[in-house]
Amino acid sequence: MQDREEILFRNSLIKCRQAFDDAEYSIQGNRKQNALNRMYYAIFYAASALGYKNGFVTSKHTQLTGWFNRKFIYQEKVFPEIMVKIYKEAFINRQEADYEMMTASEMSMEQIKIHFDDCEFFLKTVFEYLKEPF
Repeated sequence: MQDREEILFRNSLIKCRQAFDDAEYSIQGNRKQNALNRMYYAIFYAASALGYKNGFVTSKHTQLTGWFNRKFIYQEKVFPEIMVKIYKEAFINRQEADYEMMTASEMSMEQIKIHFDDCEFFLKTVFEYLKEPF
């Protein structure tokens, strides 16, 4: 990996961990919308780190999702298919939390915590693959 990609890879891992921590703090503070936003971005940064590690660079969310699903789920079968669902739900939840004013407030804290557990599973799986501490 070239120096620039290594820096971007490392920064993505840092941002992933920070977003995950922010999601946890938001749950503790009953800030549902922020928690959903930060969970998605933790997943996005983890997928971005995979991209930098594999020479795939994009700032487009749909391109990154498509690449991740194609490469790691369907072609190489590195990760379980449930990760497609987790990634997709996190994106939808983030969109609705950010742009639909009622969605997050209608979600129970129990539902938010289930999404948090899914997010944690996704991240731990990616970090394990990357041989990085989580």
